Amino acid sequence: MRMGIEQCSVVVPTVGRPSLDVLLDALAAASGPRPAEIVLVDDRPSGEPLRPERPGLPPVRVVRTGGGGPARARNLGWRTARTEWIAFLDDDVVPGPDWYSRLAADLADLPVDVAGSQGRIRVPLPEHRRPTDWERGTAGLATSAWITADLAYRRAALAAVGGFDERFPHAFREDSDLALRVVDTGARLVRGQRRTTHPVRPVDRWVSVRVQAGNADDVLMRRLHGRGWRERAAAPLGRRPQHLAVTAAGLAAVGLAAARRPRAAAAAALAWAAATAEFARARIAPGPRDRAEVATMLATSALIPPLATWHVLRGVVRHRRVRPWRGLPDLVLFDRDGTLVRDYPYNGDPELVKPVPGAREAVDALRARGVRVGVVSNQSGVARGLITREQVDACTSRLAELLGPFHTVQVCPHGPDDGCTCRKPAPGLVEAACAEAGVDPARCVVIGDIGADVEAAAAAGAAGILVPTPVTRRSEVDAAPRRAATLTEAVDAVLAGEW
Repeated sequence: MRMGIEQCSVVVPTVGRPSLDVLLDALAAASGPRPAEIVLVDDRPSGEPLRPERPGLPPVRVVRTGGGGPARARNLGWRTARTEWIAFLDDDVVPGPDWYSRLAADLADLPVDVAGSQGRIRVPLPEHRRPTDWERGTAGLATSAWITADLAYRRAALAAVGGFDERFPHAFREDSDLALRVVDTGARLVRGQRRTTHPVRPVDRWVSVRVQAGNADDVLMRRLHGRGWRERAAAPLGRRPQHLAVTAAGLAAVGLAAARRPRAAAAAALAWAAATAEFARARIAPGPRDRAEVATMLATSALIPPLATWHVLRGVVRHRRVRPWRGLPDLVLFDRDGTLVRDYPYNGDPELVKPVPGAREAVDALRARGVRVGVVSNQSGVARGLITREQVDACTSRLAELLGPFHTVQVCPHGPDDGCTCRKPAPGLVEAACAEAGVDPARCVVIGDIGADVEAAAAAGAAGILVPTPVTRRSEVDAAPRRAATLTEAVDAVLAGEW
């Protein structure tokens, strides 16, 4: 079946740079059919609302992260979209005039084992002079593998691996990490024909010093993907071994001088100076010879080796016990009585629907990260003749008024002896909720206050978290694979990827 571009959403994480207007103008002027929507993810901690409206754009929706970094911003974007494909663009690129048409052609009739399609990136360099060190580095994007400056993924592929690993704080390696995890599922990534320009953005003279923080991300990549990750991700090692040697020589010079060994200290200092000079020469030679660029290269060439080494060591310490990324679940299902609201047995009165402390904040925290929420509730009072289904529905409507809308609500009206497949601890309610949401149960979490809740989760293939109350049996608490003292604590664990 041929996929139309209306089954694609465009996600653009942004920090409100002026280049965003250039991107939106290009998308407004481009020819061809429009995608379902553009999702702008405002990743600023604060600031004036974005003003993306302009004629020619598809529907535009703005969501905010509050400043979580590029990986979290991209995750929020795709989680809030509901199309089959998600096309990521950076906020400093300029899509070609036929980008929509070429995107549609790139995604049409792709085999089911293809999970992603990469656009072709062009980095324009100055024609009247040699490129600077920063410009040469940016030009590498044109040949990089699987960068999300222009990359479309199947939404199902993103969901299967938990999306971008938010432990990568900078826009540096999270692209490669995601691609390797997707490929590890047996899927393929291909290169399309659409073209996007990535201009070299203006920077200050110390940018090469700041980007050394990415060395810690390289340590995380090795922890997650093993020694061969560079070959798989087409990521060259660069000068890290030389940086380590230069730093060692500098430290040796200082240490030997302190130990009053002047000749040895001088030899180590000479080695440091020679290696630093070689590094500076290698950066200066292919670039412009103007005074400002040469001065910048000399200063930063002395700083980069020790900073790169420091960030490597920081990564070794920080990521020494790292686990594979699970990401956030696609769906969190809550038991109603005793979990979201105070438990009044067989309650049919909406006025008695009273949320437990922190319930609204917990549910809203999930929604804010793009996680869908639902309710799965046993209501045997209907079968016993104590309440009507209409009363149950009225209480559920009141719950939505107090806590906000739920993506799915599943209720079992049967009694414990009716032999149904929906009453928890049977998996029916959880399975029905996942089916309605289009979610794999393996990407679902069930939070409840009794053993039947977590047993239903396990039976459906979902994760379960028990939040005990005074009525929870001790045996149920002991048997629960995951427990939390409060609803807030349970949701915090989910948002931290501990589910």
